[in-house]
Amino acid sequence: MTTLLAGRPKPPPLAPARDRVAAVGDMLLRHRRKIVGLQWVIVAVYVFLVVVPVLLPLPARADHVWNNMTLFAQFVFWGIWWPFVLVSMVLVGRAWCGFLCPEGTLTEVASRHGLKRAIPRWVMWNGWPFVAFALTTVYGQMTSVYQYPAPVLLILGGSTVAAIIAGLLWGENKRVWCRFLCPVNGVFRVLAKLAPLHFAVDSEQWNSYQLPPGEKFQPVHCAPMVAIRTMKSGSRCHMCGNCSGFRGGAVRLALRSPNDDIVHVSGLKAEPWETVLIVFGLMGIAVGAFLWSSSPWMVLAKMRSAAFLIDNGLDGLLQVTLPWWILTHYPERNDVLTLLDGTLLIGFIAGFAILNGLIVSASLALASLATGRFSAARFHHYAQALIPLAGVGVFLGLSALTVTLLAQDGISMPWVGILRAVLLAGSALWALWLGWRISSLYSASPARRLLALAALVPACASTLAAWYLLFWVW
Repeated sequence: MTTLLAGRPKPPPLAPARDRVAAVGDMLLRHRRKIVGLQWVIVAVYVFLVVVPVLLPLPARADHVWNNMTLFAQFVFWGIWWPFVLVSMVLVGRAWCGFLCPEGTLTEVASRHGLKRAIPRWVMWNGWPFVAFALTTVYGQMTSVYQYPAPVLLILGGSTVAAIIAGLLWGENKRVWCRFLCPVNGVFRVLAKLAPLHFAVDSEQWNSYQLPPGEKFQPVHCAPMVAIRTMKSGSRCHMCGNCSGFRGGAVRLALRSPNDDIVHVSGLKAEPWETVLIVFGLMGIAVGAFLWSSSPWMVLAKMRSAAFLIDNGLDGLLQVTLPWWILTHYPERNDVLTLLDGTLLIGFIAGFAILNGLIVSASLALASLATGRFSAARFHHYAQALIPLAGVGVFLGLSALTVTLLAQDGISMPWVGILRAVLLAGSALWALWLGWRISSLYSASPARRLLALAALVPACASTLAAWYLLFWVW
């Protein structure tokens, strides 16, 4: 339902630095039509990169990023697009969602002209961000989405079609898909909490604002359906600027500490499904998805499984394959996953997610106990401290493909190992600093706070160990 707010006369002046930042938000509102035009350019580029490579033959071994459309699209999507979309979340919040995301654009337009039905309760289930992320991640590994264009069309194109259908069915001029069902919505939500930019809401200014004589109430078009009046976190805001300057400047773009949302806002309401996404999704399933293809444990498991099947007269199962849209099947490239491979792949990812998730969960439980009696709310709040490490891990996993593609084209980057080490160490230290800051809200005792900090060390160490194996051992 459209939120009705007062009109927007010129807000009162702010301090110069604050006013410059707020002016950027106002500029976004003034240039909304240009932003919409840019969105359609991105949609066109997106459709081209998703569809055209499927119509072309697979690249030859001698082809390069600069002379083969399929390799170029692969590099753009997985080498540049997705890694740096994640970076943008940490720098400028969910501006990608508000300005550039093709699915957001298409679902909003579809909602404008669709059936405008009420949103079903099952769509608003809080577990969808984790479930959608988990299924998409595992399915992408099963079909080798990073290597072949057909799975890209199936997964990304299928997601886009689903976004359009959601828009046609539910809401009016809204982004129901983005708010509840998008597979990366949950990831974007948690990473945006680290952004130093956000739209701040001044409650006193909001409540004291009087509509000037002759002014009419104007609707705020908030496509992701954020409750603007009570908005404290930037996790759901798409940074579009449509609410900039409302109620005499009660809503303004502002700077904040990157720690503020996690330390002072995330603990106000426990988010169990966000904890599941961070602990078992980003630090479990995502890491396992990057590890399995390089792991010698996978090779050993396959050898032992094959030997077991042969010894029991079931060797025929070793030859069972499935279509490419279920398991990777490109015999012309000598790239085929058998049913055994697929089973082990899923088992490896699930096993790692459960094992590392249990280690991290135990650390969070101990941190909660260190600052008082066990509290589920504190448990979930401490989980928020791990967002920097979780986010950097996913970025490094995706950017590993960037490094591989460039290396195949003869571009050497000897500094990559150092950069990875710095990012991993820095994100772990940031996570521990956030944990230290959170502990101050629950205990004044330095000893208890140090115990809580020590309890978080295994959570960071187990995840760092996984990345160490991938980048420096295997």
